[in-house]
Amino acid sequence: MGRIDGRVAFVTGAGAGIGRAAALALAREGARVMLTDIDAEGGRATAAMIAAAGGEGQFRGQDVTEEDRWAELMTRTLTLFGRLDILVNNAGIAIGLPITEMSLDQWNRQLAINLTGVFLGMKHAIPAMRTQKPEGSYRGGSIINISSVAGLVGSAGLAGYCATKGGVRLFSKAVAMECAAAGDGIRVNSVHPGIIDTAIWQKMDAGGIVTAIVGEGSNAPPADAIAAIGTPLGFAGLPQDIADGIVFLASDESRYMTGSELVIDGGWTAH
Repeated sequence: MGRIDGRVAFVTGAGAGIGRAAALALAREGARVMLTDIDAEGGRATAAMIAAAGGEGQFRGQDVTEEDRWAELMTRTLTLFGRLDILVNNAGIAIGLPITEMSLDQWNRQLAINLTGVFLGMKHAIPAMRTQKPEGSYRGGSIINISSVAGLVGSAGLAGYCATKGGVRLFSKAVAMECAAAGDGIRVNSVHPGIIDTAIWQKMDAGGIVTAIVGEGSNAPPADAIAAIGTPLGFAGLPQDIADGIVFLASDESRYMTGSELVIDGGWTAH
């Protein structure tokens, strides 16, 4: 407890799944949290959970593709909390379709949320973080971009998703180098979850993908069915598994890490 006492975190997609687990974990470790989501009901529920546990969190609605809203929320964060130390670019969607069946609108929507949203988050968070770096300190902030194992290896039926998550991976490295060159103390790393049991599997068109991987006749939930045959550990991870990695990257325990990938995938990419 208290690994990030006094710091302020901004978490997108905090209304459920990995985003909610991350917001709760960061608050539990001492951060004050600005949490956002397009799902207002889910976001308010996460804020209530933080409050019930004795933490401090504020929810605001956000579509991460809208630049004006990013600017507004960065100003609001600095007004409410006085600083920004941690950004978790988590909001994302997955559209599971063969590339020949994907419409241009679907491609553009996934790109806008998964990659442009990360661009806008970093564009507006970095200046906010730079305002509070103590002179002579190495610590200037931690940006944590949620990619995927689909940003490391290809997956049939998820080509568009892989393109966006691969973009997040390399984009994170490039911005890490920019921040290092600027000497601003801001670290930028990406997290690559494997098969995690979240609602994204129900929201995407997963049926064809699951059938292609596990074959006909599986009655298991999509995450469990795929993890059972594709993950060496044999089971799907939980949002808390990813949240633990996010807290590590937010804390001084990872002070010598930037431009790195933190892979949390049960061994998915090890073979």
